[in-house]
Amino acid sequence: MPRYAIGDIQGCFQPLQALLKRLRFAADRDQLLLVGDLVNRGPDSLQVLRHVRSLAGNALSVLGNHDLHLLAHHFDPQRPLRKDDTLQQVLQASDREPLMQWLLERPLLIHDAAHRDLLLHAGLIPQWTVQQAVTQAAEAERALRAAPEKFLAAMYGNKPDRWRDDLDAADRHRFTINVLTRLRYCSADGRVNLKLKDAPADVAPPWRPWFEHAQRRATGVRVVCGHWSTLGLLRRPDVLALDTGCVWGGALTAVNLDDPEAPAVQEHCAACQTPGD
Repeated sequence: MPRYAIGDIQGCFQPLQALLKRLRFAADRDQLLLVGDLVNRGPDSLQVLRHVRSLAGNALSVLGNHDLHLLAHHFDPQRPLRKDDTLQQVLQASDREPLMQWLLERPLLIHDAAHRDLLLHAGLIPQWTVQQAVTQAAEAERALRAAPEKFLAAMYGNKPDRWRDDLDAADRHRFTINVLTRLRYCSADGRVNLKLKDAPADVAPPWRPWFEHAQRRATGVRVVCGHWSTLGLLRRPDVLALDTGCVWGGALTAVNLDDPEAPAVQEHCAACQTPGD
């Protein structure tokens, strides 16, 4: 059963359909691993959600920051949408409730120990081991599902910017969400900078890409992630970054996780937004 990892879709359903056709994807045979941000910024978030949900266990997805943003609006209808949000069709859909329940049940992280793959949306701080990341993700998932409205209302914000074992629950969960769904740059001591979005060549020390720190403790796995369109496709033994800017006029990218020699498969996407996050 081939396993294909696919980058940030962000509501771009037509490129997803075209990409799956090029992969000759068979829902009864193959498996998709999606790095999150299924929705928002693109024109067809509703169709993406419906299609991925229909694939059941043949499509595994983690939550991205835009997926959590959609859930926040679902559980708080008074929250104003941002000017570049394209979530109205989902929020007005007749099947909104089952779709949002399905999305709520997606994990923040998937650790496939057999294949030594760690699927998440954004990144990891150097101080976390794989087990710490798994533990913090599971704790945040439980809190989100137990009290989604409360959790999502407290989710927004950039503080704390460094991990401590004595953080209270709200700060611990916010930090976990920020690392797993928003991180690009951090310092060697684990301080995160969530405002930087540029390509690595344009950013000065002490900020470095989260995967560039020599003392990273999450070793022995390949982190499969997205979120970083200015980074583009990155294929290393320990990192596979798949956000190639589909919604910005780039491409939607798929990689066969079980064949390191196979070339990436890409489908061009018309620009739906001005380049940015």
